[in-house]
Amino acid sequence: MARYLVTGGAGFIGSHLVDSLMADDHAVRVLDDLSSGSVENLPAGAELLISDVTDPDAVRRALEGVDGCFHLAAIASVERGHKEWLRSHTVNLSGTIAIFEAAQRIQSVRERRVPVVYASSAAVYGNPREIPISERDPACPTSAYGVDKLGCDLHAAVAGRIHEMSTIGLRFFNIYGPRQDPHSPYSGVISIFCERISRSLPVDLHGDGGQVRDFVFVDDAVRALRRAMQSASQARVSKIFNVCSGSGTSISQLGEMIARIRGVSFSPRYTPARPGDVRMSIGDPRMARDQLDFMTHTSLERGLRWTLESIMPCDVGATQPTSG
Repeated sequence: MARYLVTGGAGFIGSHLVDSLMADDHAVRVLDDLSSGSVENLPAGAELLISDVTDPDAVRRALEGVDGCFHLAAIASVERGHKEWLRSHTVNLSGTIAIFEAAQRIQSVRERRVPVVYASSAAVYGNPREIPISERDPACPTSAYGVDKLGCDLHAAVAGRIHEMSTIGLRFFNIYGPRQDPHSPYSGVISIFCERISRSLPVDLHGDGGQVRDFVFVDDAVRALRRAMQSASQARVSKIFNVCSGSGTSISQLGEMIARIRGVSFSPRYTPARPGDVRMSIGDPRMARDQLDFMTHTSLERGLRWTLESIMPCDVGATQPTSG
């Protein structure tokens, strides 16, 4: 069995990944500053180093003796990227470079490759010219968060080209599922909608609610991460893949679906549109299908039922999934 480092492993996606790895008897070390993650998300036996991914010494210690690194630590919020510009940039881009540099040093000094699978984002595309969005389409981010994630992709290319490192970036579209904090103003729309509709609270729709998104259940995201690590461990690669379903759902349709599952009416409040909000974001899943043998398995309705059950248990007619 292997030993892996998961940065941001106490957070939403990271903790589901840790569960999946440890269920298969892999050893897992987590590097997390717990600014948005929680120790309660981690299974027994996970090694936790509480530190910041921007600390080079902490990163070097965390990478010692591991067979691969899943780099998920980030301030994963477009809005926080605007409000905390410098801090978000430091974590999202400089933190990624810290991971790459430490892995490169291990490779050059100890002649042992440490493949890195890192979280990129569909935010790099901005407002696309064509739908669905392919990895080959031009990147034109409209937010500081998207700019930093594009910077991660460019530095990963340097890591492969100059330092002969093995990296795979996953451009996640809208990931959702249990353990997203619905009380944070920076959480994904699904966690907020599920929590508020379950409690019969009003739901805000920015603009007309016609913004279209490609939603991916967290267990599918975990499978993509593990398929990417398998590929990166077998041969030297420097690639980027979309993690998406290829299907779009408008925000207003999303609210209606959640309300229907809960058996309540949907009465949204319309608020002003947010500056820089992308109108349509649907990914093309074909490259990940062809090269990683990855496709999403979980329908939006099924994933919503599992998410709702995790927030407020009730009879929503679904069996809980397992990651893997």
